[in-house]
Amino acid sequence: MSTTEIESYRLSRRGFLNAAALGAASIAVSACTTVGGQPVEPPPPANVEPPLLDYATMYAPVSDGGLDLPGIPFEKIDEQFLRQIVPDPTGQRPGTIVVDTAGHHLYLVRPGGQAIRYGVGLGRAGFEWSGDAVVQWKQKWPKWTPPDEMIARQPELAKYSADNGGMPGGLTNPLGARALYLFQGNQDTLYRLHGSPEWNSIGKSVSSGCVRLINQDIIDLYDRVPGKAPVIVTSGIGEPMDAPANRKAIPIDDGVPEGSILLGAARTISDSIF
Repeated sequence: MSTTEIESYRLSRRGFLNAAALGAASIAVSACTTVGGQPVEPPPPANVEPPLLDYATMYAPVSDGGLDLPGIPFEKIDEQFLRQIVPDPTGQRPGTIVVDTAGHHLYLVRPGGQAIRYGVGLGRAGFEWSGDAVVQWKQKWPKWTPPDEMIARQPELAKYSADNGGMPGGLTNPLGARALYLFQGNQDTLYRLHGSPEWNSIGKSVSSGCVRLINQDIIDLYDRVPGKAPVIVTSGIGEPMDAPANRKAIPIDDGVPEGSILLGAARTISDSIF
């Protein structure tokens, strides 16, 4: 082999090795970067919901607003009613809340064809309320004021009437740690998405209330839901919610307190599943 051929071979081999090294380096850089010597994971792909925490963490005891919420024995709850990310079955735009009363599920629609699903318990008011709504008020540790119809049925609740100032927020308050107040147009429906200290009622139909969630779940939902979020209630995804004609549901609450600052003019839902 001539001197020229040997030099050509060396240059070709060196180029190949350099190209291979550059390729390996680019793969390593694309896999993760380092900041201050610590590896940093690449961001998740666009429109993919970040994974939730494990159940033991999600349902652990919580100190909130000066109150200590007990942990939830999630092992005793059917897993389908625990908070999880699922493919969106509703077809609604992101930010919409869909309550499926037949399945006892609440879906918060997210981008990328996903939804966060929560288990709910439903009272008679939750079953018999129908129509689209908008979240017009949100409250942490809300005061509860039972309506007159409920007091007439349960006289022991008179001490919490509007005239007596209602029941202050707290661990035993029926509205739980958070409440989302539903309006149709500019009218308070008196129905709520709310927390509940009765975790064992989730996934069931109970005697009172509207749409109740585990307290840890309503806190999570509250933090994710923007003001004026649309809400849709259905007795099955794709089916309208028909209220029985022979019974009148009694709302759980007597109304948004006078003088409350709402979240703005309600908007009409133009692409509901009804």
